[in-house]
Amino acid sequence: MIAIIDYGVGNIKAFSNIYKNLNIAFTVAKSVDDLKDATKIILPGVGSFDHAMQRLHDSGMRERLDKLVFKKKLPVIGICVGMQMLANKSDEGSLPGLGWIDGVVKKFDQSKLEGKMSLPHMGWNTLNIRKESPLLINLEKEPRFYFLHSYYFECTNSCDIVATASCGDEFTCVVNSGNIYGIQCHPEKSHHNGVGLLKNFGEL
Repeated sequence: MIAIIDYGVGNIKAFSNIYKNLNIAFTVAKSVDDLKDATKIILPGVGSFDHAMQRLHDSGMRERLDKLVFKKKLPVIGICVGMQMLANKSDEGSLPGLGWIDGVVKKFDQSKLEGKMSLPHMGWNTLNIRKESPLLINLEKEPRFYFLHSYYFECTNSCDIVATASCGDEFTCVVNSGNIYGIQCHPEKSHHNGVGLLKNFGEL
């Protein structure tokens, strides 16, 4: 049972619709009680880092999620700001992140953006796959995904980098450490590649 974490920050309906169409069991978790049957976890997120972290703390689910991820080793994927929350901290705010994958979140350097590019980095971009991952099985060789963000995840350990994309410089957009995954782009808005990635996660 996939638990889609609903802490007031994220496109819950879009994920729900995709899993309904895929006939993969899921629940929308708004409280600790909703996590009791979870076997996988999706942590979506939109907006600012501190706001998302505060909403997650206020939901009362943070401690239980830590236990499910680190003691029970349930697969978890952070999406967009949900991926950034996996880090230790972010340039965007002052609150600590979850610290589930060693790294920090940094803002793009506007001076390095090419041509008429500006922030936020918005639109379709190609994933440059650095290593094999069960998330990317049966996707296109150079899959395109939809992005909307001004900050990116910088891994401490290069072995956690699964894929990068380009926005002036190359930046990490898919990470993995053990049972913990993160993706900066929006699979729920990325048509067949996004559906394929979410299906792969549901079948881990």
